[in-house]
Amino acid sequence: MHREISDRSTANVEVDLEDTILTRRMEARSTCRVLVVDDDDIVRARLAALLKAAHYDVEVAASGEQAMRVLHQGQCQILLTDWQMPDMDGLALCRHVRIDHTESYVYVLMFTVRDSKQDLLAGLAAGADDYLVKGAPIDEILARLDVARRITHVEHSLRISNRENRRLAVTDPLTGAHNLRYLSKQLPRELARSQRYGHPLAILSCDIDDFKQVNDRFGHEAGDQLLRAFVALSEGCIRRDIDWLARVGGDEFMIVLPETTLQGANRVARKLRRVFALEPVATHAAQIRFTASIGVTALEANQELDASAQLKDLLRAADRQLYANKRRAGRADLEEVAATEPIARKRGRNDIN
Repeated sequence: MHREISDRSTANVEVDLEDTILTRRMEARSTCRVLVVDDDDIVRARLAALLKAAHYDVEVAASGEQAMRVLHQGQCQILLTDWQMPDMDGLALCRHVRIDHTESYVYVLMFTVRDSKQDLLAGLAAGADDYLVKGAPIDEILARLDVARRITHVEHSLRISNRENRRLAVTDPLTGAHNLRYLSKQLPRELARSQRYGHPLAILSCDIDDFKQVNDRFGHEAGDQLLRAFVALSEGCIRRDIDWLARVGGDEFMIVLPETTLQGANRVARKLRRVFALEPVATHAAQIRFTASIGVTALEANQELDASAQLKDLLRAADRQLYANKRRAGRADLEEVAATEPIARKRGRNDIN
């Protein structure tokens, strides 16, 4: 009997401990900022003190216009607003929040002396999520805010998850580079921008030389490490937030260089080849030296060609020059980098010296 009581007590303690840990974790995750908007200084100060005591981060505003400025300056998850205010009242503030804040959701709690059913419906129609009459007990105010905190936390988590899913959909999981889906979606946009503003656009088609032999000799794990090294080295040679790289096949990559002429693309290709051959890549199996063949092509500025046909020409030219380069002897020689072909002028190869 005593053993059963002891076991039950231990179990209850464990449950209480688990509940405490869970509660603390939820509180830590759910910390949020509340913007209190009221033109009455006393009401505003009392609400701010109450919320700070309940572990909310609090911002205050005396008008709807001031509230909009605060919202634009920093993120607030909850908006607790009065209805009757000068200049911009609570309803107008709700409407502005719903129009302006689409990236992150703001939970709006209308806190007012207006207590008729018509007022409630008007507040909800303007975009308020909840409606609370002034004079309500403190525990009810905190309970409503706790609901708002949980909702905004879930919404924020879902938004982050969706953003990550979108990123993963266009990311190669092995190397972290963009994938073929991203290339297919983004390259036409780069081409359209190039044509719209009359700016050049260059593409490098890259292929690691003898990559199959690396896999056969050292194993696929070493091959994967080499692919990741290729991406890391390439990203160190191109402009951040302007140029970009996509993996389009096993060891095949495309590097897109906006605002880049044929001459500029040649310089990038030469730099890449030198960086690749400078030092061996450390893998779990061995230090591996590698070279890459690079096909370079460019769209010259101010060309009025059919966009879809031009895009196909651009990609075909890059691939054609890549394979032409692979057929050339001495591809490990750094002075023989890539055959190049500008799209927007008469076809012709142009070796990099």
